[in-house]
Amino acid sequence: MLKLALLGFWHVHAKDYFKDALEHPNTEVTLAWDDDKTRGQTSTAQFGQDLRFVERLEDVLASDIDGVIVTTSTNIHPEVLIAAASAGKHIFTEKVVASTLKDTNAIVNAVNKAKVKLTVSLPRLNSGSTLAIQKIIQDGTLGQLTQARVRLSHNGALPNPQNKNGWLPEHFYNLSEAAGGAMIDLGCHPMYLTRLFLGMPQAVSGVYGYVTKRDVEDNAVVTLHYDDNAIGIVEAGFVNKHSPFSIEVHGTEGSLLYGTPDNKLLLRAGSQNTWQDISLPKDKPKAFDQWVKHIQEGTTATENITLARDLSVLMEAANLSAKTKRAVTISELAV
Repeated sequence: MLKLALLGFWHVHAKDYFKDALEHPNTEVTLAWDDDKTRGQTSTAQFGQDLRFVERLEDVLASDIDGVIVTTSTNIHPEVLIAAASAGKHIFTEKVVASTLKDTNAIVNAVNKAKVKLTVSLPRLNSGSTLAIQKIIQDGTLGQLTQARVRLSHNGALPNPQNKNGWLPEHFYNLSEAAGGAMIDLGCHPMYLTRLFLGMPQAVSGVYGYVTKRDVEDNAVVTLHYDDNAIGIVEAGFVNKHSPFSIEVHGTEGSLLYGTPDNKLLLRAGSQNTWQDISLPKDKPKAFDQWVKHIQEGTTATENITLARDLSVLMEAANLSAKTKRAVTISELAV
C-alpha cells in the first residue's frame, strides 16, 4: 500500500485526486498540508477519511509517505515539487508543472536526480477520442496537416443565482498565484492536444480578453505557427455558458471533427462523399492510475513528462505574447 500526502487545497481538482486515491486499491492518503493554514485545516476536516493536517511541509516530507499529490497554487509548484523530489517522494501533480520553462526544467532535473516517479495530470490524453484522432493522423489519412483547432470553455466566471462572482474560487483570479487565467488553467487541455496533433510550433501568438474585468484573462485565443505553414488554434474561456468542447483537424486530404454534446468523431477524407462516424476505443487508465503503475513497475512517464514540459513552454510563450502584443518564438525562452 502506497502512503500519500495531499499537498494543497488551492486547486478545484484536489477533491478529484483525493477520490482517485481513495478508490485505488493500492493507495491511501494519510497526511495533508497547505500553505494557507486555515484553508488546509478546514479542507482536511471536510475531506475526512482519517486525513491529518500537518502545518509544516518539511514535516510531511520527512514522514514515511511514499508520494505526494500536488494541488497547490501554480506559483509555488517549483518550491513544493523540488522539495518533494529532493525528499525522495514520488509526485503526481496538477498541470501546469510550472509557468516557465526554466522552472519546469529545474523540477524535471530534480525528479531525475532523485529517481522518483513524476506524472502530470493531462487527462484528455487518455480519452478514446484523442487515441482515435492520433491514429487517423498517424495513418496519413488527412494528408499533410494544415490546421488544428481545439476549444474548451465554461461559465465559471459568470454570475449565477448562488454566487454573483461565479462558481470558480476567487483565488483563480489572483494573477500572482495562478500565473494566468482561462488559458493557463482551462486552455492547458486544448494546448497539449494541439501540441500532440501538430507537434511543437516555431512561434506563438496570444490574444487575451478580460470580459469580467478581473486581473487574469477570461477569454483567450492562441495561435501556433509552424515552419511547414500549418496553424494551431487554441481557444479557452471562463465566460461561455453553453460552449461545447470541440476539436477540428484539417489536412490536404481530409478533415475530422469531434465535440460535445454528441461526442462523435466524424471523418471525411479522399474521395468520400459523406462523413464517417468513427468508433472510439476505450479510454486509457486515468493519469493517477498510470502514476501508481509507474511507481510499482519502476517505469517512467516519458511521453507525459515531455508533453507537460512542452505545455509549460507554450503557456509561457502565450502569456508573453499576450503581454507584449507580438509573436514569441520558442527559442526566446530561457532554459
